[in-house]
Amino acid sequence: MASVELRTTSDGTRVYRVKIRRRELPPCSATFPDRHAAQAWAQRTEAALLAHRALPPAYRHTLAETIDRYVQEVLPRKSRASETMQTIQLLWWRTHLGDRPLAALTPALVTTWRETLARGDHSASRAPATVNRYLAALSHVCTIAVREWEWLEHNPVQKVRKLREPRGRVRFLSDAERTRLLEACKASPHPSLYPVVVLALSTGARKMELLTLTWQAVDLRRGRLILHDTKNRERRAVPLVGHARELVQQLAQVRRQDAPFLFPRPDGRKPLRLEYAWQRARQQAELPDFRFHDLRHSTASYLAMNGASLMDIAVMLGHKTLDMVRRYAHLTDAHVDSVVRKMNAKIWVCPTFYTRRYWA
Repeated sequence: MASVELRTTSDGTRVYRVKIRRRELPPCSATFPDRHAAQAWAQRTEAALLAHRALPPAYRHTLAETIDRYVQEVLPRKSRASETMQTIQLLWWRTHLGDRPLAALTPALVTTWRETLARGDHSASRAPATVNRYLAALSHVCTIAVREWEWLEHNPVQKVRKLREPRGRVRFLSDAERTRLLEACKASPHPSLYPVVVLALSTGARKMELLTLTWQAVDLRRGRLILHDTKNRERRAVPLVGHARELVQQLAQVRRQDAPFLFPRPDGRKPLRLEYAWQRARQQAELPDFRFHDLRHSTASYLAMNGASLMDIAVMLGHKTLDMVRRYAHLTDAHVDSVVRKMNAKIWVCPTFYTRRYWA
């Protein structure tokens, strides 16, 4: 028989919990925001049991069970950064909705918790981009449950509207700011900070792509770096030229033979940590609103202002599409203007008498 009880969660939300127990099947339960939905689910489930039919997978598997399987089987195939971030995101969904069967995961329910997620757990609201990443993580779990495990018939998260995100941040160093930052890095007691920042500005590589860089991925003869541990898990080669190449050559002369990384910790087994040294240098350079990832934006901006196309920037930064680099489009206006002028000068070269006759 089915029993429905009213419960109040830790955040004060009133929910209705349904429990169905039968000898021939393991007990099943579900939680719903209103009594009508709870009773409707109980009737459908009991009808299936009375008809001697097994419960569909969406009623047998909870969201917690689905997330646990996803974390074990799918997440390890992603990059280290994605695995860490999505583990945190999925833990939030598991904590709040983990006891519910997949059948109870409706667009309306996800929308309700989307608003809770946006408000924040500790009075600090979350940015729309953060909320959308949480939704994307849950959506991919449901997609895998539909396509590979056949635990769901459709993905309910796809019907939930994403929050509108502000335009992408473009913060890059001016010439004066770049000079101040590099001088502060040089003066830092941490000897690896300056070469890491120079490499970041020269190659546009992410922080973890540089810190996990090994000597096997350095080709000084051809002047390039092979980035293996990238965000999208695709190997990428970036040029190593100028001052950055000189610094890597100097590091090669004093490298530790027992450490595979260019920037190892004292034990030589793990990549270096530079957070404290970076924050000190940033403060000394008077750049309170500048983040390490903005070095990557600076590289892209310098490329755009020196005539690189959006495709060139996408290849350099390792983006699969042009959507992520469109934020730099306004910086390529001078280059586009020059190309358009050359095109017009070439195709509109007409004899003088045609021009006079046409406009007569």
